[in-house]
Amino acid sequence: MTLPTSHGDKLQALLQNNKLPNEDRKRIEKAVSRYQAWLKKLARAPLGDRCVAEAVGLLNEYRTFLDLEVVFDSDDDFLYRQKGQLKLDNTVIEEFLPHLVARTFPQISENFFVGPYSCFAALYFTSTIGTSISVPGAQARTKDQDFTISKRLYLRASFDPEHAMAVDRLEANLGYLCAECKTNLDKTMFQEACATAHDVKTAVPGAKYLLLCEWLDMAPLSTAGTDVDEVLILRKAKRLGSQVRSVFATRAGRLSKRAEYAAYLSKYPFSSEVFERFLSHVRALLENRDPDEGDALSRGYF
Repeated sequence: MTLPTSHGDKLQALLQNNKLPNEDRKRIEKAVSRYQAWLKKLARAPLGDRCVAEAVGLLNEYRTFLDLEVVFDSDDDFLYRQKGQLKLDNTVIEEFLPHLVARTFPQISENFFVGPYSCFAALYFTSTIGTSISVPGAQARTKDQDFTISKRLYLRASFDPEHAMAVDRLEANLGYLCAECKTNLDKTMFQEACATAHDVKTAVPGAKYLLLCEWLDMAPLSTAGTDVDEVLILRKAKRLGSQVRSVFATRAGRLSKRAEYAAYLSKYPFSSEVFERFLSHVRALLENRDPDEGDALSRGYF
C-alpha cells in the first residue's frame, strides 16, 4: 500500500512559497531531510502490536524537532505566526496515523484505503419532472476526512432497469472509520465534528467517528448525545494559556520563554496509551462480524 504524504507535501509546498524568508528556507530544507529519515525509521518499526511504543517515540522525536528547532527557534516570525495556515503540525499526525495502522495491522492494505480521503456523505438527484429526463442526475456529496479506513465505492443510477440507456456513474470512498485531527480542540470545532460525524453515520451506520486533538482548548463535553464515538487527547494536556502564547509571536518573546515551552513539550509528549486506545477502535472494526446464532446463544445477547 502506498501511504499518503500529507506532511511531506506541506513541506514541499512551503519551499515553493515566495513569502518564506531565506533563513527559514534553510530550516525547511533541514526539516525535509529529517522528515525523510523519520519515514525510514517508521518503516523499520516492528509489525503488530509491538510497533506502538517505538512508532510514538519516533513521532515525539520528530515533532519536538519541528516545533522547537524549526518553528520556535526561527529568527523570523513567519513560521510561528503562519503555522495554522501552513498546517505543518497537524499534518504530521495525518501522515503518522496511516503508518501506525499499517504497521499494526499489515493485512489491512489488502482491502482498504488508509489515510486522508474524501468519503461518501449522501446521495441526491438533480433531475426534475419538468425537463426532458434521460438520467436521474445522481450526485454524491462527499466530505474530506483527515484519516479514514475506507473502501472505494462504485454506483450506477439509471431509469432503465437493464442499465442499457444513459447511466449516471459515481465513485466515492465509503468510510468505515473516520477521524478528524486537530492541534487544539475548542468548542466550535467539537460542534462541527459532531455534524460531520452525523453525516458519516447516516451514510454508514456501522462506522466509527473519532476526534483526535493534541491539546484540549475547551471544557470536556459528553459525546453520549452525539455521533462522535470518542475524543482522544493525544498529549493528555490542555493548551498553554493565551497569556503565555501571546509572548511567542515575536523572536524576543520566544527566546525568553524557550525553556518553559521546551519543558511543556517534554512534560506532555504524545501518549502511547492514547494511540493504543485509537488502535483498539480499529481492532474492534476489524473483528466485527455478522452475529452468529451459536455465539449469540452462548453470550445471551446480540
